[in-house]
Amino acid sequence: IVGDGPAVHMMAASMGEIAACLVRVPTENVKQNLQAGTFRTTGDALRGIMAENGPRGFLKGYFSTVMREIPFSMIQFPLWEGLKKAAAARHEDGLVRSYESAAAGSVSGAFSAAVTTPLDVVKTRLMLRVDVNGIPYNGMVSTFQRILNEEG
Repeated sequence: IVGDGPAVHMMAASMGEIAACLVRVPTENVKQNLQAGTFRTTGDALRGIMAENGPRGFLKGYFSTVMREIPFSMIQFPLWEGLKKAAAARHEDGLVRSYESAAAGSVSGAFSAAVTTPLDVVKTRLMLRVDVNGIPYNGMVSTFQRILNEEG
């Protein structure tokens, strides 16, 4: 894909997210488990995740995270670029102002987050592995169905 259209922004964002998730997911696993109270300290979380599943435990939820990040990015970046182009067209010099770019980024990010929040909930549940009663979550589709059935 060559050019400057939405497809280019979608593809670039998707490839970037796939790579970024290799770093983001292990960090998210530790953070989510600390926030849920599964572990008291970062060291406890690192040791606990490693003891439970080995190094693969840190990548738990990688697929669900990628499946959340790609739609988010495929919405956010083309929308942001489109809003910036519209803003630039309003000026004689054809340049977008920094505050306009920031506003466009805020709007596109907020809209993307609102649309992809259900995917984020599934990702978080998979990273936490079990619910408050200790019942495990198994896979994206079954976790999504379970949340829908139990919580609406």
